Amino acid sequence: MKGVVKYVFVFFSIVYLAYLALPTPEFPLPPPDSVQSHEPADTETPLRRAYFTDATREEVLTFYQSQLESNAPFSRIPFLTYRLNYPPEEAYGIIRDQTRSTFLEEIVHPFRESIFVNGFEPKVQKDAITIDGRHWRQKVTVRWIPSSLVARLSVGILTLICIYFVYRSILLIVHFLLVQETNQRKTLV
Repeated sequence: MKGVVKYVFVFFSIVYLAYLALPTPEFPLPPPDSVQSHEPADTETPLRRAYFTDATREEVLTFYQSQLESNAPFSRIPFLTYRLNYPPEEAYGIIRDQTRSTFLEEIVHPFRESIFVNGFEPKVQKDAITIDGRHWRQKVTVRWIPSSLVARLSVGILTLICIYFVYRSILLIVHFLLVQETNQRKTLV
């Protein structure tokens, strides 16, 4: 049994470290039929871009999730992808201060990169988005969070070391409990 667990752990570790070693995808493309914002706050870093679009929230999030999945190296191999929903108030700290928001979601490859997608859909006429005479449904701000290979592998190796020690501790506890139970049975007989 111990040999099987060891081989499974080694196999899992190799696959996990190979997943972490794959190159980071590029910044995702803009949503279809959108216009990139050239406002100073939207162009101050290459890791954050904003777009004006008529797409709905779900269309935008599905688009960026598919972008993250299709831009992944070896895109035929499906990467585990999570969507995390944040309260819009968090946009001030995550996207940029003074960012207006009606929704904020993060699309994540665990232990790797992620994309924050912030959307602002005006609810009142005074907030309407009109650029070059065209009315837009919403402004979407995308923040790309890449990770370095060294950081990914360091965290990955530390995670595997922790898993090993937790497994060993569980084995010791189970062994201790079994010995204690055996001793109690002997004293009762």
